[in-house]
Amino acid sequence: MRWKEQLLTLTPYQPGKSIEAVKRQFNLERIVKLASNENPFGCSARVLSTLQTYQPSLALYPDGYATKLRETLAEFLEVDADELIFGNGSDNLIQIISRALLHSDASTIMASPTFSQYKHNAIIEGAIVKEIPLVNGDHDLDAMLGAIDEQTNVIWVCSPNNPTGTYIPEYKLISFLEKVPSHILVVVDEAYFEYVVAEDYYDSIKLTRQYENLIVLRTFSKIYGLASLRVGYGVANRAIIKALEPAREPFNVNSIGQLAASEAIHDQEFVTDCKEKNRQGLEQFYLFCEENQLSYYPTQTNFILIDFKVDGDLIFQYLQERGYIVRSGKALGFPKAVRITVGSSEQNEGVLKVLSEFLEANRGN
Repeated sequence: MRWKEQLLTLTPYQPGKSIEAVKRQFNLERIVKLASNENPFGCSARVLSTLQTYQPSLALYPDGYATKLRETLAEFLEVDADELIFGNGSDNLIQIISRALLHSDASTIMASPTFSQYKHNAIIEGAIVKEIPLVNGDHDLDAMLGAIDEQTNVIWVCSPNNPTGTYIPEYKLISFLEKVPSHILVVVDEAYFEYVVAEDYYDSIKLTRQYENLIVLRTFSKIYGLASLRVGYGVANRAIIKALEPAREPFNVNSIGQLAASEAIHDQEFVTDCKEKNRQGLEQFYLFCEENQLSYYPTQTNFILIDFKVDGDLIFQYLQERGYIVRSGKALGFPKAVRITVGSSEQNEGVLKVLSEFLEANRGN
């Protein structure tokens, strides 16, 4: 078979071991997963109540236009219905954009390290990938501008960034957008938007009105707690959405996901509560880092990247054997760090206790 050559150089996305797999491997009864930035508080009770009474016809295809979700979200965001595009998670939207704009004669620009799927999809499409190193955890927007050439079709901006949790202030993003040529699509990925508390964060939806080459991606997988249902969306002007739609596969958002996301939007009290609890949880991690003189990036997300100055795989393994699943920084571009999802207060106390034990056992090594 004549496979695309670039596929032979790629490895599939590694989601990490499941809770059940870790239980069996280490003979544990209880596992706390703090690896995938899921909401430890689940989803809205309103969503659960609706799903319990929902009786779908599994023989029918989903609404390919996502009519109810589209109307509900358009009203909530104060945009027009045709300024929205939906995906099977925001990962699917990254794939759609790459499919539509990237090819062997195109280049694309992104930070490094950042979310891996930008590069992954660009390579599949055969595009030239330009990675611009982060500076102190932040996007180097000036260097990204300097990397633009005649072949550039897409620039990826992850704010807040995964895996650092850092964000781009409003004045910097606007200055950047002003300088990007209008024929280049700028993708601002805001998977963690709802967790942001920074006062100088921008209103990206309003920016899509000002910049015709901007699309904003968001998801229901994080603070809304619907990761298993895979619903993401993009906001842009009509021309961008119209051009992208043919690259979207039909029926890409399932019926249950559409219903759950529609209901989740109506429960903003749940979102606010999760946001507040997340900030409280982060304070637990900040205090731990300060007490143990550990470097970390102040984060606008529901995770924290901590530099332990030892092989991240060692900490990952130590925690896993004791019932806590986190992400080693090795695969994320930070080999001596780990990324930990902020859990409930009890979960945070538990993982920090085990981390303290690790530090004590390795003190002086």
